[in-house]
Amino acid sequence: MRIDLLMNKLCLVKTRSIAKKACDNNAVRVNGKIAKASLEIKPNDLIEYDLFGYKTEISITKLPEGNVAKKDAPEYYEILKREMVIV
Repeated sequence: MRIDLLMNKLCLVKTRSIAKKACDNNAVRVNGKIAKASLEIKPNDLIEYDLFGYKTEISITKLPEGNVAKKDAPEYYEILKREMVIV
């Protein structure tokens, strides 16, 4: 599954276009490398992103098959680190 689509389905961002713009602006990294929006994500991938004033690091535990309810989204990832970015 593409990273921009995954971030949207797991309610990490509000829309897929926000996720795509974040990737275009080098704000998303997968396994330590800058990610393009079309990068395919697999279970156990480590995703880091700098959005909305926070630096967040998550690990993908499994990929969703279809749409995911907001309350069920945390079943698909584990938050490893989340810290406020002071500018």
